[in-house]
Amino acid sequence: MSKKLTGVFLLCCIAFFFTSGRMDNAILVEDPLIASNEMAQLTWVDSVFEDLTLDQRLGQLFMVAAYSNKDQRHIDEISNLVKSENLGGLIFFQGGPDRQARLTNYYQALSKTPLFIAMDAEWGISMRLDSIPDFPKAMTLGAIQNPDLIYDMGTEMARQFKELGMHINFAPVVDVNSNPDNPVIGYRAFGENKNAVAKRAVAYMKGLQDHGVIANAKHFPGHGDTESDSHYALPVINHPEKRIWDIDLYPYQELIKEDLMSVMVAHLNIPSLDNTGKTPTSLSKKVVTDLLQNRMNFQGLIFTDALNMRGVAQNNAPGVVDVKALLAGNDVLLYSQDVPKAKALIKEAIAEGKISEEEVNRRVKKILRAKYKVGLNNYRPIKTHGLIDRLNTPHTDEVREDLYAEAITVASNKGGLLPFKDLDLKKFASLTIGGDGEDFEKSLDKYAGFDHFQIDKASSESSHYNLIKKLEDYDVVVVGLMGITNSPKRAFGIAPGDVALLRKLEERQNVVTVLFGNAYASKFLEGLGHVVFAFENNDMTQNLTPQILFGGRPGMGILPVSVSPQFRYGVGGYLEGLHRLSYGTPESVGLNSKTLNEIDEVVAKAIRIQATPGANVLVVKDGKVVFERSYGQLEYKSSPKVNSETVYDLASITKVLATTQAVMFLASRGELDMNKTLGDYLPELKGTNKANLHLKDVMAHEAGLKAFIPHYVHTVESGQWRGDYYKPSATPGFTRPVSNDMFARDGLRDSIWNWTVKSDLLPKRGGRNAYVYSDLTMYFMQAVVEKVVNQPLNEFLEQNFYSPLGLKTMTFNPFEKMSIDNIAPTENDVAFRKRQVQGYVHDPGAAMYGGVAGHAGLFGKANDLAVMMQMLLNGGYYGDVTLLNPEVIKDFTKRQSNQSRRGWGWDKPDPEKGKGGSAGDLAPKSTFGHTGFTGTCVWADPENDLIYVFLSNRVYPDAANTKLLREGIRTDIHDIIYKALAKK
Repeated sequence: MSKKLTGVFLLCCIAFFFTSGRMDNAILVEDPLIASNEMAQLTWVDSVFEDLTLDQRLGQLFMVAAYSNKDQRHIDEISNLVKSENLGGLIFFQGGPDRQARLTNYYQALSKTPLFIAMDAEWGISMRLDSIPDFPKAMTLGAIQNPDLIYDMGTEMARQFKELGMHINFAPVVDVNSNPDNPVIGYRAFGENKNAVAKRAVAYMKGLQDHGVIANAKHFPGHGDTESDSHYALPVINHPEKRIWDIDLYPYQELIKEDLMSVMVAHLNIPSLDNTGKTPTSLSKKVVTDLLQNRMNFQGLIFTDALNMRGVAQNNAPGVVDVKALLAGNDVLLYSQDVPKAKALIKEAIAEGKISEEEVNRRVKKILRAKYKVGLNNYRPIKTHGLIDRLNTPHTDEVREDLYAEAITVASNKGGLLPFKDLDLKKFASLTIGGDGEDFEKSLDKYAGFDHFQIDKASSESSHYNLIKKLEDYDVVVVGLMGITNSPKRAFGIAPGDVALLRKLEERQNVVTVLFGNAYASKFLEGLGHVVFAFENNDMTQNLTPQILFGGRPGMGILPVSVSPQFRYGVGGYLEGLHRLSYGTPESVGLNSKTLNEIDEVVAKAIRIQATPGANVLVVKDGKVVFERSYGQLEYKSSPKVNSETVYDLASITKVLATTQAVMFLASRGELDMNKTLGDYLPELKGTNKANLHLKDVMAHEAGLKAFIPHYVHTVESGQWRGDYYKPSATPGFTRPVSNDMFARDGLRDSIWNWTVKSDLLPKRGGRNAYVYSDLTMYFMQAVVEKVVNQPLNEFLEQNFYSPLGLKTMTFNPFEKMSIDNIAPTENDVAFRKRQVQGYVHDPGAAMYGGVAGHAGLFGKANDLAVMMQMLLNGGYYGDVTLLNPEVIKDFTKRQSNQSRRGWGWDKPDPEKGKGGSAGDLAPKSTFGHTGFTGTCVWADPENDLIYVFLSNRVYPDAANTKLLREGIRTDIHDIIYKALAKK
């Protein structure tokens, strides 16, 4: 501001102090509509203004409603108003982004004066347009304790607004919602605490205005304590003026201090502010001019609320209401019903001396100053090509994720049940009441084994009784309460019988109720022991809430309103997480989504060249799963599609996620010494060529063991099973399944062990054993583990690893525990089993060993592998379980010899710079993991806290198909992940 103008401004403020009568409430502020280049702004305003007739100037006072989903008649009507009346602007309502953009360009081209384009988009443009995801509603934002996140939302909204050529967002709502039965505000308000409302409103406003979009505080002077809706009636508020100043006007005062650019005046009747009949506040000079402009010193734009609302329109005809609003002190007449008539009546008012032409001109120039401020002095048409992609960016999803995650509130947690611990001691069920909870169920499945139940809202007593019987054996029931409405008069959509059902269930077991909707509905949940507020029901809240229930994320939200003695303002707060995996967007952890999307092309190529019929790819960064996609089908022919729950034969990944885990577990407890020999732990090896092999050499594949032994050849003859080894059905002495309709004799495992023990060692080279990757290593290490723990390997792992970690698909012999329909088939084994293998381990030796072998036999889904690897990156703990010593992990996963790249059990990248070996070329040398013969791999990078999982069934239907390896599919994907990290 120039020194001259500053001086004038200060003199005006002094004069104001001596004339307002409320000096204590005046706010010393600069004009929020002044641009940084004030002289350029003044020049532009004057040039535009002088080029307008009085009629055209009057047109600037009006904004009318426009739609992009209506017919040509509507378009013609708006076009005519724009041309003939020189409208100040348009407020867009329902439609689609592309069509709105094209209409905006069209209308702007018709207009003599650049149009304000506005939208009432409290929770983002999705409030009005299709194809755009929602930002959280105000009550959800009220639960967020970090206002910086709300600022980020305002920033992203502003970016979207500018992509659509819009300049004004009629938000935020700054009403202090002190009445739970408020029929029109409720969830649209930040809450009931004036300080909390102001803090969040300022953040929202600044996010918009710092990035070139005018914010609009509404509904002045405060709609928070009404029991009627001004859309349909004129609400009456009987609070004394002191209370209104103290509560309702407080957020406005704080916003004005921070350069609020516009205010919307509501249609309310408040006798303490204007007792002249039932004058709506929007038509009251005492409210608009005396209170807002003079006593509160607001200098920004003043908009009426929509002039078609019955709160103001029922007693004022179109045109007449516009004049009254203008006389009251409003600058912009919103949603005018008859612009030509209103302009004619305004001219009459000028002629009659009710308002001077100079005052009208002042307001027109004020509007033009605001137009300059948002860049309409340099108007450019919207670029419509690629618009949807520019509106829906990965960063948009990142902002939404942060907001929704921080809002979820654990309001009741009796006995500290949440986050869930001791997963192996609990049997879980989920119950969805009154809506679609598919995303909720899928998200729960990522943490533990769940059985899922659904029931309609307000189901019969008999349905409830039957459900209670079905659920009686479960320790924990997680309830998703859906179908919540925003109507206090209709109990927010809560059926009394459903609440009774929850109370009956809670008598028998732990029940966690998640309220997916309006927080005021929780008054019906009073007394329940475990209640979580998600505030809204969408795919994001359904995905995020289980993360908090299981400690993948901390609970951060607080209840922004008081609902009942139990659910009162401020309940909630910090609930510590358990460092389990969370799920979110790549950008939230510094990965580039666009680059990661290149993975799609690589996998599509693999499927196209028939390197594999399908695959799952999963990426974890900083403990968060940020990429999880399924591709193709289980088979090349028509078959079920791969999904995130598809279970794969992991092949040699068994070595590191089964046997090596058990060895590390024992080493962490001092029960196993890698410097000792096999003979020290397996007395039966005394006197054999295996007795003196050191465990460290065995695990590094440098003990002289053969690569593998085709044990199955001992059990076939002339290409057929030998009857003394196999039977087509289970009979006494033949009870060990090798495949469907194929059972081995019970002593076959002992035979394989003896054949393995008696096998020759490879000759030494230069006095030492050469590196030879060998399956036999894990036969021996399995035996060591089982000797030390006196328990079968699979039972030990299930008891100590998989069950405590909640891994329900990581298992041996999955055909015993789950339907094979979601298990990817492997080879059509024409050489040995003479059948298609599905649900049974592909490796012949492991199959003959009973399906549980140290080198193969483990199955699992991608998420389960990620959990195991994250446990290692965490230093041996995950959730509430500590399994391994971090120093042991470091010892096992480091390179052990100059002969190979291997650790103990673990594979690693090639030590030569720029070469990755089985890992990507860009993977750091600290990376560890393993590949599997069936077309799998898993890698963990401790330097970048990064995990990569690739699962496929490339051996279907023929294990001789090596295209996956030849084409470098797995390593190419690994490198893409690092490129995405580099582009953060």
